[in-house]
Amino acid sequence: MRLLPEWAPQEAIILAWPDANTDWKDWLNEVQTTYLDIIRAINQNDTPVILLVKAEEIEEVTSRLPATARVLLVKSDYNDTWVRDYGFLTCQSDKGNVPVSFTFNGWGNKFDANRDNNMNAAYLSRLCSNPLVAVDTVVEGGALEIDAGGCLLSTRMCLENPERNAEFSSEQYSALFEKYLGATQTHILNNGHLEGDDTDGHIDTLVRFTPHGDLVIQTAFNVPEDPHYRGLEALKQECAELFPTAQILELALPSIYNANGERLPASYANYLISNNCIFAPIYGEKEDEQNIECLEHAYPEFDVIAIDCRYLVEQFGSLHCISMQVPTNTLKQELRGIMSEGVTLYE
Repeated sequence: MRLLPEWAPQEAIILAWPDANTDWKDWLNEVQTTYLDIIRAINQNDTPVILLVKAEEIEEVTSRLPATARVLLVKSDYNDTWVRDYGFLTCQSDKGNVPVSFTFNGWGNKFDANRDNNMNAAYLSRLCSNPLVAVDTVVEGGALEIDAGGCLLSTRMCLENPERNAEFSSEQYSALFEKYLGATQTHILNNGHLEGDDTDGHIDTLVRFTPHGDLVIQTAFNVPEDPHYRGLEALKQECAELFPTAQILELALPSIYNANGERLPASYANYLISNNCIFAPIYGEKEDEQNIECLEHAYPEFDVIAIDCRYLVEQFGSLHCISMQVPTNTLKQELRGIMSEGVTLYE
């Protein structure tokens, strides 16, 4: 099996609807509006959305979606909406695309995640044409970045947190990723972390591949006085040594604080790649425009669509964290027709 890169053709994007019983309750109206904007943008790119929704929210969600929206509502129960970290990953195999799930324990037992950890087995696997492969090891989707050749990136701070897999070694992780994700090589980076990041340095906030073999890195080149500067410079240097022929494109770092004075981990690297589009987070900051231009340069064959994520980052995540792509030919064939028929409840 081989984990497909994010730019592989997709038949859907998975999201989970924020409600008053998730961590979004303090910004609920603003965040729900953000989700509706994201759904609209994904649909306009001719991609359906699979929207996980709690039973008591279905009527309201249906009323707020346009009748023409291409959304499959899946009644389900979850702790929170960070689908990137508990949704299944998709691997290509000689039997077709296979959903693969790892164990999710709330980023090292920081938060209750029992219902999130059950999402694939209880709800999402029913949508897939091939059976779910469940791996009893703690790994989050946001901790992994892979290219078309099977080169996989992650970070040591995340993987070697003892609350994830105790004394799991780098060699054991490499073997795990080779076996279940088809990784031809695994690089576990020693540097890089954003203040306020509950994930312990997920790679999707730091370093992303492009289809041309280049790297987009969240650095602090624009603010050398920032406390992040030294660590992110070390990350850039580490990547340059690992990939000497790759062009490195640097994203400018914003400085955003919440009402309590906490630095928020606002990353412009937390973008979603979907069907020749880059859905790029912006935060209403001065760095927005130059980072959009950076992504246009990094992905010249892609349309770059800005998504206002200023309320998402209030809960210490962003656009990539709340979404999970589903590559083409993963879902049951009958669902492909249903998802083009407007807003439909799947039971």
